Amino acid sequence: MSTQNRIYLSPPHMGGKELEFVQEAFASNFIAPLGPMVTGFENDFAALSGIPHCAALSSGTAALHIAMRQLGISAGDIVLASSLTFIGSVSPITFMGAEPVFIDSDHATWNMDPNLLEDAVKDYCRKGKTPAAVVVTDLYGQCADYDALRSVLDRNGIPLVIDAAESVGATYKDRHAGKGGACAAFSFNGNKIITTSGGGLLAAEDEAFITRSRWLSQQARETAPHYEHREIGYNYRMSNIVAAIGRGQLIALPERVRQKRALFDKYVAALGNLPGIRFMPEAAYGEANRWLTVMLVNEKEFGASPETIRLALDRENIESRPVWKPMHMQPVFKDCDNYGGSVCESLFAEGLCLPSGTAMTDADFDRIIALIKGCAGDRI
Repeated sequence: MSTQNRIYLSPPHMGGKELEFVQEAFASNFIAPLGPMVTGFENDFAALSGIPHCAALSSGTAALHIAMRQLGISAGDIVLASSLTFIGSVSPITFMGAEPVFIDSDHATWNMDPNLLEDAVKDYCRKGKTPAAVVVTDLYGQCADYDALRSVLDRNGIPLVIDAAESVGATYKDRHAGKGGACAAFSFNGNKIITTSGGGLLAAEDEAFITRSRWLSQQARETAPHYEHREIGYNYRMSNIVAAIGRGQLIALPERVRQKRALFDKYVAALGNLPGIRFMPEAAYGEANRWLTVMLVNEKEFGASPETIRLALDRENIESRPVWKPMHMQPVFKDCDNYGGSVCESLFAEGLCLPSGTAMTDADFDRIIALIKGCAGDRI
């Protein structure tokens, strides 16, 4: 193992204003959950996203859980979901006792295939089990084709929940990621394009939806001088200190998107002409934030597999990671139905997420490129 400092996949990158907001929170003595920084972060994010009502929460998974609760998802319901995603997109479906059914990606965007979604909706409607909702993931910072999905869902009265955990700062047809569904969930985990150290947010056009979401996130406490509860809620609210970090990070977001996209272009310039190497395409309908730079490696053409490259980088203290293992391939979901599967299976087999930190130095980048090329041996 190399003794050089570790290069992480997507480490936090502070913008300089975060500490000012944190100090302001300390000075006001709002250290516990809630406080003016939470309200400020919600307002700042609403202004950024164009989605007028936002509830700052403890994680993106919490946001999706409350979304499922708000939409009335219950035991026995069918919820269609992207297969190529992180489990946090899907586990909230199971929290409600519902059954996830997985939809494959398309080649053009790597996101949910609208044609396969239509097949699934038709099949379940014929069975008399109209899906209760669809959860679509914006993969690696690229928005799914919301309008194409909505054209299938709206005529069947099925709500679209957008998991925009990876796509803060991305756009779809000049709209911010997440705008266009019944609601959208965002994540500010430590590895995202901006971070609050941990945290998430639920956003919607419907003010009542978000007002009740906030209430549910605060243990569903009724208005009374004592603790009165008529429903079960959750301890899902974002803290004032965490929100302060988020407010500083939002200021840096445009620069982070620019840096992520520039790093992606730099990888393409360095590796894109090599045999067997391809990169995640960008959909014509929007601009991805390129949260992670993801390449595909054809082992026969390049001379090394994605896993060989990953291990070579790891030996030099450099973190990379396979593409998400599709949900329909996960043991925990082995009994769930899926539509298609070959596209996301091939992406998993050939995909590798490369170090994508926006503070990466030129020397770090050159090390990574040399190691990747070295895996090909005499082929390049």
